[in-house]
Amino acid sequence: MTVAGINTAEPVHKTKGPLRRALDRFFENRAARAGLIILVPVLIAVSTYHLWWPYGPNAIDLKAMNKGPSAAHWLGSDGVGRDVFARLMQGGRISMLVAVCSVAISTVIGFFVGAASSFGGRVVDATAMRFVDLAMTLPPVIFLLVLASIAGTGIAPTILVISLLSWPVLSRMIRARLMELRERDFVIAARGMGAGLPHLLFRHGLPNTIDILVVYATLQIANAILLEAGLSFLGLGIAPPEASWGNMLNLARSTVVLEQYPWQWMFPGAALVLTVLAINFVGDGFRDAFDPRSDLN
Repeated sequence: MTVAGINTAEPVHKTKGPLRRALDRFFENRAARAGLIILVPVLIAVSTYHLWWPYGPNAIDLKAMNKGPSAAHWLGSDGVGRDVFARLMQGGRISMLVAVCSVAISTVIGFFVGAASSFGGRVVDATAMRFVDLAMTLPPVIFLLVLASIAGTGIAPTILVISLLSWPVLSRMIRARLMELRERDFVIAARGMGAGLPHLLFRHGLPNTIDILVVYATLQIANAILLEAGLSFLGLGIAPPEASWGNMLNLARSTVVLEQYPWQWMFPGAALVLTVLAINFVGDGFRDAFDPRSDLN
C-alpha cells in the first residue's frame, strides 16, 4: 500500500525449502567440507590422468624396475617396471567404478524390496522380510568369500558380489520409513482412488525416502571400496594385470618389498585410507544435513 507517495508494503521474505536448508547445513559442516576438498581432486585425477600422464598402467620400463620416486616416475615403479602413479590412478578408477556400480545396484534392490514390503500387503511383507532376515543372518565374511569364489574374478563379478551383500540393511530402513508413511491420509486416499503399487512406489515412496537413499549410498560407497580392496588383496576381486588398490597392496606384501620398496605399498594404502575417510566425512555430512531434528536447533 502507498500512503502520500510512501511505499508501506512489507518486504516478502522467501522461505528456504527443505533441500536448500539441508545443503546449507551440509556446507556448514567442517568435516564434510574437508571430505569434499580431498574427494573432488581424487575423482578428477583418476578420471583424467590418461589425458595428461605419459605412462599407462601396464606400460613396462625395464630400466626402471623397483626405482624410487623421481622426476620421470613421481611415485616410483614396481617390480616389473610399471609406473606406480599410473597404476594408482587406474586402481582408483576401477575401485570407484566397482563401488558406484555395486552401490547403485544394491540401492535399487534395497529400495524395491523395502518399499514393496511396506506397500504390498501382509503376505508380501512377511515373505520379503523373512528373505531379508535370512540374508542378514548369513555371516558376511563367509558369504562374501563364497560368492566371490563362485562368481570368479574381474570387474563385473566383483560388482555383483558386493551388490548382493549390501542391500538387506537398506531394505529394512526403507520399510520402517514407509510403514509409517502408508498410514498417512494422502497415501490412504491414493489407495482409495485405485493407485497401484508402481504409483505408490514412485509417487510417494521414493520422494519420502530420498534422504535415506542419499546417505546410505554415500556411506556404502566407502564400504564397497574397502570390500573391493579386501577381495582383490585376497586374489578374489580384480585380477592382475588390471590395477586396483587392493591387488597393488597384494603384490607388495612380500617382506622384501615392505622393507626395501615402501613406495609400492605406501601410496596405494594412503590413497585407500584418505579416499574412504573423505567419503565417510561427506556421508556423515549428508546424514546430519538430512536429519529433520537439525531444523530445531
